[in-house]
Amino acid sequence: MSQTGVSANRLELLQIADAVAREKSIDKGIVISAMEEAIQKAAKSRYGMENEIRAEIDSKTGEIRLQRLLEVVENVETEATEISLEEALARNPAAKVSDYIAEPLPPVDFGRIAAQSAKQVIVQKVRDAERERQFEEYKDRTGEIVHGLVKRVEYGNVVVDLGRAEGVVRRDESLPRENFRNGDRIRAYIFDVRREQRGPQIFLSRTRPEFMAKLFAQEVPEIYDGIIEIRSVARDPGSRAKIAVISNDSSIDPVGACVGMRGSRVQAVVNELQGEKIDIIPWSPDAATFIVNALVPAEVAKVVLDEDAERIEVVVPDEQLSLAIGRRGQNVRLASQLTGWDIDILTEEEESTRRQAEFNQRSEMFMEALDADELIAQLLTSEGFSSVEEVAYVQLEEIAGIEGFDEDIAEEIQTRAREYLDRQNRENDARRKELGVEDELISITGMNMAMMVALGEDGIKTVEDFAGCATDDLIGWNERDREKGENVHNDGILESFKLSAEQANEMIMEARITAGWITEQDLNADAEAGEAGEAEAEAETEAEG
Repeated sequence: MSQTGVSANRLELLQIADAVAREKSIDKGIVISAMEEAIQKAAKSRYGMENEIRAEIDSKTGEIRLQRLLEVVENVETEATEISLEEALARNPAAKVSDYIAEPLPPVDFGRIAAQSAKQVIVQKVRDAERERQFEEYKDRTGEIVHGLVKRVEYGNVVVDLGRAEGVVRRDESLPRENFRNGDRIRAYIFDVRREQRGPQIFLSRTRPEFMAKLFAQEVPEIYDGIIEIRSVARDPGSRAKIAVISNDSSIDPVGACVGMRGSRVQAVVNELQGEKIDIIPWSPDAATFIVNALVPAEVAKVVLDEDAERIEVVVPDEQLSLAIGRRGQNVRLASQLTGWDIDILTEEEESTRRQAEFNQRSEMFMEALDADELIAQLLTSEGFSSVEEVAYVQLEEIAGIEGFDEDIAEEIQTRAREYLDRQNRENDARRKELGVEDELISITGMNMAMMVALGEDGIKTVEDFAGCATDDLIGWNERDREKGENVHNDGILESFKLSAEQANEMIMEARITAGWITEQDLNADAEAGEAGEAEAEAETEAEG
């Protein structure tokens, strides 16, 4: 009778292990290992915590074997964990010092407290194994769209049952005015999977641009097959979005393919995103064309690019201004995000006024610098001259060729221009000495006295000071003003000298070499490493394609 009871218990143990492994989708061996650890803990509390006890469960019969491990030593100091070599040899003639002798123990009859403790160990071990399985399953799935059921909503955060794991859509990652109830079906984008104290956290999003791109890939077979590429996406979640597409097959219209028959494909994405309006735009390698496309539905009269500052001025007819800017600046903001350019929008009237102001300003500058009358100054400005330096060092024929000028007038103009620059240079040299700016700075390629004065006024007086500058310190930088919702420009020290980012960077690097911070070899090695990295990235992109 007793033997039957023991067999039933053993069988029940394996059945429990089997059921837990199936329910939690983890290996049965992990559950049995947790049970062995729990039995060891209970046995230690029964026989004494100082004992080294091992428990084994036979995975076929469910039989539990308990053993006490004793280390073979020359001199026994702790009887609970050690055995003398002499005694060990009596039990096993092959025993040596540092070996372990296993001493069988009778089965333990668990008390209530021991059983409770064992249960806690098993639950914890199973939970840890389940978390590890979830992390391993989802860690490489970032960038995928998953389907799930809403499990609960906590303070605006939506907890999603993904079947074998849980994900969370935080409030800032869900669409505005979107309400979910328990049991609702939900689609979302996995943007991060992290190991955390309370287990793996799977972070989902419905607002990220990548979610929209993946939705289009699901709806448009040509995107999935790689015939059409999504180059960029800009979203104002729940309100409006712009998506730039290009076709690798000239016979396929990328915009038409994404829109679908009677708008069926784009409508499926719009429905999933709670009615978010989507502008599908053909991508172009030409920045001006791309930006004009990105500003739809507004019509553009002309564009002026400043490639160094990645800024563009767009001129629109007066009646198109509000359409180009959009409600609360939405249209121009999305176009800017989509293209990566800062976009300034002007009406034709504003542009005309500004150009006239610039013309007057340059004319006045030439009148003052060259001690010339208004007509000569205006003629120079009309011909595209924008600085005294240009006038001073351009080929004489270019000035003599202006209508109404001859060689004598051209020579006189250039002489006055050079005299003015010499005078300016002497004044700047005196000023920079007064500011304490060192002579050595002039050795930096591209540096001039006027720049040295500007640097000195900002406290930069030595080559070392200049070497410590960043490119943005010199040419200025843009940053997002959250309150205004727009980019704000911060002036650089040498802003007025119209340096490009590349020129500023080269000057700083030359200063660092002069100051001994780096060597030419370091610079060349960095450049080679950068080129190798770019080549590797291109190769990976081609392989993926």
